[in-house]
Order: sequence, then structure tokens, then C-alpha cells
Amino acid sequence: MANRFGVLLRDARRRAGLTQDELAARSGVGVRTIRRLETGSGTDPRIGTVTLLADALDVTPEERRGLLAAADGKHPQPPEPEPAPPATARPAEAAPLNPVPSALPAVPTEVADAADNLARVIAARLRREEELRRVHDPFPLPVRWRQAPERLADHLDNICRVPAGVTAEPLDLAGEVGDIAGAYRRVPSRRLVVLGRAGSGKTVLTLRFVLDTLAARTPGSAVPVIFNIGSWDPTKTPLRTWLVEMLQRDHPGLAAAAPGGATLAAVLVDTGRILPVLDGFDEIAEGLHRPALETLNSVSMPLLLTSRFDEYERAVTMVDVLTSAAVVELTDLTPDDLAAYLPRTARRVTTADGGGTAWDPVIGALRDDAGSGASANLTAVLTTPLMVGLARTVYSDSRDRDPSDLLDTTRFPTQEAIEEHLLDMFVPTVYGAQPASPHGEGPGWDVGRVRRWLGFLADDLDRRGTGDLEWWRMGGPVSRSSRVLLVTGLIVLVTAVVQWLFFTPLARVVIGMPLYWDVVLADGLLTGLVIGLPFALLYTLMVVRKDKVLEPTRVRVRLLDRSSRQPGLRRKIATRFAAGALGGALGGVVYTFTSLLVRALAPYLQITSDPDVLVLAIVGDALSYATVFGLGCGVTLALAAALEAPANLTTATSPGDLLAANRTTLLRLIVPLVLVLALTITFAGFPVAVAVQAVLGSLPFDLNWELPAGLTVGLTGGLSAALGYLVAFTAWGHWLLFTRLRLPLTGKLPWAVGRLLDDAYRRGVLRQSGAVYQFRHARLQEHLAKAYRAGR
Repeated sequence: MANRFGVLLRDARRRAGLTQDELAARSGVGVRTIRRLETGSGTDPRIGTVTLLADALDVTPEERRGLLAAADGKHPQPPEPEPAPPATARPAEAAPLNPVPSALPAVPTEVADAADNLARVIAARLRREEELRRVHDPFPLPVRWRQAPERLADHLDNICRVPAGVTAEPLDLAGEVGDIAGAYRRVPSRRLVVLGRAGSGKTVLTLRFVLDTLAARTPGSAVPVIFNIGSWDPTKTPLRTWLVEMLQRDHPGLAAAAPGGATLAAVLVDTGRILPVLDGFDEIAEGLHRPALETLNSVSMPLLLTSRFDEYERAVTMVDVLTSAAVVELTDLTPDDLAAYLPRTARRVTTADGGGTAWDPVIGALRDDAGSGASANLTAVLTTPLMVGLARTVYSDSRDRDPSDLLDTTRFPTQEAIEEHLLDMFVPTVYGAQPASPHGEGPGWDVGRVRRWLGFLADDLDRRGTGDLEWWRMGGPVSRSSRVLLVTGLIVLVTAVVQWLFFTPLARVVIGMPLYWDVVLADGLLTGLVIGLPFALLYTLMVVRKDKVLEPTRVRVRLLDRSSRQPGLRRKIATRFAAGALGGALGGVVYTFTSLLVRALAPYLQITSDPDVLVLAIVGDALSYATVFGLGCGVTLALAAALEAPANLTTATSPGDLLAANRTTLLRLIVPLVLVLALTITFAGFPVAVAVQAVLGSLPFDLNWELPAGLTVGLTGGLSAALGYLVAFTAWGHWLLFTRLRLPLTGKLPWAVGRLLDDAYRRGVLRQSGAVYQFRHARLQEHLAKAYRAGR
């Protein structure tokens, strides 16, 4: 195989008139790799490498398939997709159409492999999402669409990208859910807007579009990715930057550096290897639709955009249509659709007329009495897939409810009453299959508590104006002062416990002093304040004052593996050392004055009243602590830089897996860093104290830093500093403090927070979008939040 591939590659290169060096420069493949492939030495080439070479050589489709078949007989190139139907030229002598889209630029092999891996990860996740939503059980609802009014779309000539003097033929874009990818390919500009009212099936349509597009995707080509555009603020973040940030959030491995210095995510976006599927234009914050549409019009990238009809129409009225975009509108489900679907979701029951289902009388009423109040209301409700799905869950999946109750005009006099009933009964239905446990947690959840917990989460999302349930932002509303107090209090408590359990007994054994428990308790609290107050100051300045949200880490820890060494690692280590030394020195100075203040307030500790001695003591302690802490922090951060490696491309991207990966990374990193910091403080203290005393000259006291005392100070300081760093400056630490401790203590969430979220996802209350959860639908989130506020 490899020898035949080498011959074909060499012939194609010579026909193109390129040298091996020129082909390497054009394709991004190393010249040694090209030379090895042409001579037939080494292993068979990867598909991504072959694609880069074929793109650079501009071979025909037949030659491309031949190269791929010669490289790997198991992976022949699939036929090229059919081109979009050409526009009709009027007059006949019109010039040919401009090809759209143009060929993607060549990229290094690592980037092409990242795109292929991203496609596999997304396909697997979305197939799982369809299973949980029961999209194919028993068959997909017939979501259909038609072309939207012309006022919402751009000129047809712009959509078809025809040159001046050419008139394009109308496009036939009508279809059903299984044809969405084909409809998109029929749009020459590759820019399509899908409109529909709430619950009309837009999100499910995007799932099917991405899966069908991935099924027809060729290696190295663009990957469709769903982005929930509702979280985008176009006045603060450019679209390209936001897309890169979302890719890195949901797929941490794409934060790794690509050849050239940019991240893999940035290269994928910049080279057109990401096809943005922007879901939820209507969910963008009020007042931002205009700048969002203006920004989208400033770029020409292919995309698919979904929105509710009214919000998009208002934005178009204020600004302009989306440039070169065709627009389709989802249509309502019909009584025939309901008759074909709902009975097949329910169990058979025995009736006077023979076999049937509980839905048969309802379907009959909808057909026979379509104009009556009850039937008209229910028909209007069941025109969207969202409400049909809720009705199926509440009545088809339950043995105790009769869907004929929906025709009771006394209980449900209006269409809104039926919708509120279905939304209100959804959570009790999906959680009512198993009995409640005594504590309201576990497999048999207490339905009342679950509704309150989910309502709290929904209310918090409403308050923040987003639909993304990110575990690192789940702490609920917390004031600045409360954040500082909680972080400081936990650090003080942890430090005091470390002091009580480790430092005080060991110090007494080493020094030979008896244990006085009142002194031990007070000493622990004082030490906690000495450590906690500097952390409180740094936390206030670096996090709280800037309203900074701590993001999950996107690295992993390598202890023995050096295969993933990154370019520029030495510079990174030097930078980290300098930053750590500066921060540690400042912390040492703060520590000196904080320690002095705390001990001045301690009734059993005495401080000299001689001002000269006091000043020299402060200067000596400040120099000593600044040098020791600066050296310790510098060495520690430099080691952290050496141990960090980019996250793997295969890293799982579910919210739970991202949380577990952050926990594992931080704990694996903390253990060696604690030892390094403790040993550095221990062994650097004595020579630093001697040097400081030599610099200050003759002192009325000695700067003692004996090894036993230094060891206890080092270990205690290392443990306390590491735990303080986890709590104050990592997303996982904030999760522990504000979500896993504070919210259960206040009754807002259960102790098993992760279990609650995962179980809600499996039951269909939540859905997964990359590394975050979302509620099944915005209507459900709004309903739960409203009920929570009313109950509160």
C-alpha cells in the first residue's frame, strides 16, 4: 500500500510542478515526512496527512480517492457531495457562478486530527442525547418547515451568490426533520435561519442537522458544532473569540497549542473547520439583538441560526436581514400527526369496542369536535413537539392518568391552563416512578424536594439571564462581603485544624514544652488568622474586586511522561517562577504585619515596647519571610508549570467528567507542590535568616530558624497555603465551598448535588450541551423558576 501511495504522491507532485520543499510549505506537512512517504519507508500515512497533501496538490476527486485508497484500503474517499443546483442565468451569456464554499486552507496534521476527533466526540454525545430525549421512540415527530416570508430573508441573488447580471432561480427549501442537512446544502451561501415559536422543535432539528452532516463529513472538513448563542454578549466579546472560548470550555483538549502558537480551537475557527450552529438567537439578553445581528452580518462564515419568530422579526426590523441567509419557518403539527404518534406511545387497554389506547377518545374528539372550546384549546396546545412530548410523558408513561381529562373545560378553561398543567406535572411524573427515600435523596427522590431544588437552579439561571447550568457558577447569589467572609472563614478553620492536629503536638515534642490546651486552641485560631487574612486580601484584590469567575482548568498533570513537552516550556517556567517569587514576597510582607497585629491582640503573648527593637524585628521578619516565601512560591509555581500538560483531545466533555477531571488534576498537582513548598520553607529559612542578620548588622536579638521548628513551620505552611489556594483560587474549590457546602446547609440543594444533576439528565429534565447542563426547554426553566419564587 505504502509503495503505491508513494508513486501516486510523487506523480501528483510532479504534475503540479512542485518540489518536495514547496509541497511541504503549501500543505503544512514536514518535508521529511513527504520524502519518507514518496520512498515508501516508514508506516502508512494517516488520513489527515493524505487530505492535507491532496488539498495542497489540488488533485481531482478521482485522484484524491486513489491516494486515500492507496494509503489505507479500509478508508476509501466517499463520493463528493452533489453541488448545489445552479442558478439560471438570464441572459444566456451570463458568467458562471462563483463556487461556494471555497476550499479550506491547508492545516498541520495535528489540527486535522483534532477536527476529526472533535467530530467523533460530538457525534457520540448527540446520539446519546437523542436516546435520552426518545426522539426515535417510536419514531421522530414530523417536524416540518416552509420558507419564511420574503421580508425576513436576504435577496435571492445574494443567497445564491450569483454575479451581477444573473438572476437566481427560487430555492425549494421545504422539508421534514430528516432532510434538514440536505436543505442546508441546497443553500449556496451555506447560511440558513430556522424560525419557530417556543417548543416547535428547533433544538431537536439542530441535533439532527449536526448528526446528518457528520455522517456525510469527509476527514479534514468542517465540523458542525452547536453553540447556545444566548450566552453571547456581542458588545463585549467578538464572535470569533466567543466561539473559541466555547470550544475550549466544552472540549478542554482544544486549548492545547497548535503549531504556530495559537490554540487548536483558534486554528479550527480561523481555517473554517468549525461550522457554527447557533441555537437560541431569541435568548440573547434584551437589547443585544441588534449588535448581535450586526456582528453576524460582518462575517461571511457559513452558519445555521435558530430563533423564535417574533424576536428575529424585531431584530430584522431594527437592523437588516442576515446577509446571504435563507430563512425557513417551522410549521405546526396536525391532528393527523397526533393520531399517528400519541396512540403508539401508550399501552393497549381493553375497551367496549375492543383493543385501543387511552389516547383514542382524545384523538376522536380532536377530529370530530375541532371547533369546540375544549378540542380547540387542546389542538392548539398539541401543535408543538414540546407540548406533545410533555403530554406523552404525563399521560402515556403514567398508569394513573387519563388524557381525556385534558378536555375538561372546568379544570382547563384556556390553552394556557393546559400548558401550565403539562409543565407542572412533568417533574412529578418523571420522578414518581420510584418511592421516596427517607432522606429525600438517592434513587427514590422526594418529589417535593426535587421540585424545590430544581426551582432554585432555574431561578438562579433566570436571575443571571442564561440557560447554561455551569457547575463552577452554581453557588447562587452571594454578595462580595459574604464571598470574602466565607473564603476567609474556611481558610482560617482549615489552618487551625492543621495547627491543632499536626503542628502544635509536633512542636511541643520537638521543643519539649508541655501542652496547655487553652494555649493550643488559641494558637491554632491565631495561626488561622495569620494565614487567612493575607489570603483574604489577595482574594479580594484578584477575584472579588474584579467580579472574576474562576474557570475550570484545561490542563492535566504529568509526573513521569515527558512526551507532551510544549514549545516555550522554559519561558513558561521562568515566568511562573518570577510571578511566584513576586507574589510570595508580597505575601511574606503581609504575613509579617498580619502576624504582628494578631499577636498584639493576643493576651498571652508579649511584644517588646522598645520602638527601635520593634522596628528592627519587623524589618528582619519582613525580609526573612519575603525571601523564604518568595523562593518557595517561585519554585512551587515553576514546578507546577513543568508538571502541567495540555488536556487530552479524548478528554470527556460531560459536566460530571469535567468536574472529576478538575478534581483529579488539582489533587495530583497539590501533593508534590505541598512537599516542595514545605521543604523550601524548611531548608531555606536558616540561610536566609543568617543572610538577613548579616545585612542588618548587629541586632539586639537573633533571627533563629532552627531545623525542627522550620520543618514544622514548613509543613504547616505548605498544607495551609495549598488548601487556601484550592479554596480561594480554583473553580473546584469554589464548587466545594459555595455549592457542595453552603447550598446544602441552607437547604437549597441536596448533599448529593452531582447525583441530582446526573439523575435529572437521565430522566430528561436536563439536557447536556458540551460541558454544561441546560433545562429540557426554556419554558420548563421559566415554569420551575416561577413556582420556586411563588413558594418562597
